[in-house]
Amino acid sequence: MEKRNKIVYWIFTGLFTFGMLQSGIFALLRVQIWVDMAAHLGYPIYFLSILGVWKILGVIVVLLPGLKLIKEWAYAGFFFVMSGALISHLVMGDGGKAILGPLMQAVFIVLSWYFRPSNRKISLDNQS
Repeated sequence: MEKRNKIVYWIFTGLFTFGMLQSGIFALLRVQIWVDMAAHLGYPIYFLSILGVWKILGVIVVLLPGLKLIKEWAYAGFFFVMSGALISHLVMGDGGKAILGPLMQAVFIVLSWYFRPSNRKISLDNQS
C-alpha cells in the first residue's frame, strides 16, 4: 500500500508541478495567450508577474524535502489560485478547455496533497 501511495503521489505531484511551473514561466514571460486571458477575465496584466513568481516558488517548495509548514501553505495557495481561475472562467461564461484546465489542476493538487508521504506532512504528535 505504501509503495502504491508513493507512486500515486509522484504522478499527481508531477502533473500539477509541471503545469504550475509552465504556467508560472508563461505568466512571467507574458506570453500573449496569457495576457489575453488575463484581460478577458478582467485582471490587470501585472497580476501575471505576481502569479508567475508565486507559482514558481510554490513548485520549488512542494518538490524540496522538508519545509513542511511552507509546503502546506504552497498547497493551499495552489488550490486557491486554481479554484479562483475556475470560478473566474465560469463567471465569464467560458467553457471547455478554459474550465477543464483549472479543474484538473485542482484535482491534481488535492490528490498530491492527500497522498504525500508522511515525511512531507506536519506531525501534530509533538505539539502540546
